[in-house]
Amino acid sequence: MKQRRRAAVTLTAALLGAALTACGRGDTPVDAGVNGVAQDVAVTGYDSLADVPEKLGDDGTTITVGNAQAPVVVHLYEDPRCPVCEEFESTGGGPTVREATVRGEVRTEYTLASFLDDKLGGSGSKKAVNALRAALDEGRFAEYHDVLYAHQPEEAVDGFTDARLLELAGQVAGLRTPAFESAVKTMKYRAFVTASEKVYERAGGTEEPGGPGTPTAFINDVRIPANYNSLIFDASALGRVLDEIRRAPQEWSADVFP
Repeated sequence: MKQRRRAAVTLTAALLGAALTACGRGDTPVDAGVNGVAQDVAVTGYDSLADVPEKLGDDGTTITVGNAQAPVVVHLYEDPRCPVCEEFESTGGGPTVREATVRGEVRTEYTLASFLDDKLGGSGSKKAVNALRAALDEGRFAEYHDVLYAHQPEEAVDGFTDARLLELAGQVAGLRTPAFESAVKTMKYRAFVTASEKVYERAGGTEEPGGPGTPTAFINDVRIPANYNSLIFDASALGRVLDEIRRAPQEWSADVFP
């Protein structure tokens, strides 16, 4: 109970913008509490996002970016056409998560939804998810993911066409290979797109049968509730919470949310 009270206080302080002590960058040891006892854990960082390992999870839909031993896991549910996802990725907590992933402190997981095509018409979300899956084959998912959000068309415009996706791929070194171009033009990963959307829909449970909304974030398997979603858009507050979880993971649970 004492640990949970401390975590609740930490979260509240972060939401209010109070400063917490940060520690650990790159390969330096960090204070990672285990059962309430602090211990030193070496965190392996990377030179840039291009160097961060990425792979498809065993479930066949989760795309994982980062250090397999990272003490914090942020799982994001996103739709490439969602303007709120673009806000998160560009000016919200996305850059904070990305920087922590490059430092090796966070592992980021993605479930890619495409429901906005059905809602708005068109096929831009599906085409973008297919292209992102193809980028994973080239080891360029994370970089391409950033490029797509940086150049996201208006939500109502079905702007992620094959031609546009290939044009944007030219901004990522080594991505626009013949195999990638073929995968984009033929919708090679159509089955992945469908399966990933179904996983997203199931993530909402019985209360949200169409899916939990995008972006939705889970941190170390704890969902950030909708009424606390402002946390993931506040880069400073999110960074402090990630640092606190990294230092004392056993104090983090759903009970920190009133």
